[in-house]
Amino acid sequence: MLPICGVPETIRQGMMEYRELFCRDEGFEHVSRYVTGLILSPNKTLQGIYALQIWEGEPPSRRAMHEAVFAAGWDAERLRPHHRAVVAAEHRGRGREVISLDWTLAHHEWGPEIWGVTKSYDYVERRMARFQTVVTAVMANRQVMDGIEVVVQQPSVREAEEEYLRATGHERYEQLGQARERL
Repeated sequence: MLPICGVPETIRQGMMEYRELFCRDEGFEHVSRYVTGLILSPNKTLQGIYALQIWEGEPPSRRAMHEAVFAAGWDAERLRPHHRAVVAAEHRGRGREVISLDWTLAHHEWGPEIWGVTKSYDYVERRMARFQTVVTAVMANRQVMDGIEVVVQQPSVREAEEEYLRATGHERYEQLGQARERL
């Protein structure tokens, strides 16, 4: 993942609708960077988002970002009604909208070396086949279908973990620490 050098222009424009809810520019900047991290960062924790940030000059402490996001003087009571007003204008007149989450298996016959490929039974072909699990999120209405995200699921490593536990197991553990280290 490339580092985040600032707030992308698309997110900056979207966040400007909420600037009036913040009493300080620094707090608004931190929250804008936090929202950027929620969208772009693979690690959605505050620590993961902060770790990807590159700041001009002296970087603020992680505590400063935490305070801006969770404890700063921004009007939490006005946020929800304001957000509804902003979002409603974008979706008004389009009819009902639905967010769909689909979990499908996509055929992938290239082999087990490729990330996310597992062997499973194909009930249509009535044979064993290789698949990738693909999770798709889509927002749709009568006029538009907009993809939200597509994620290829990591392969299951349960069998390898069980094999490791069998290979490294002892009959007895003298110390609880030894058992914890093994697990």
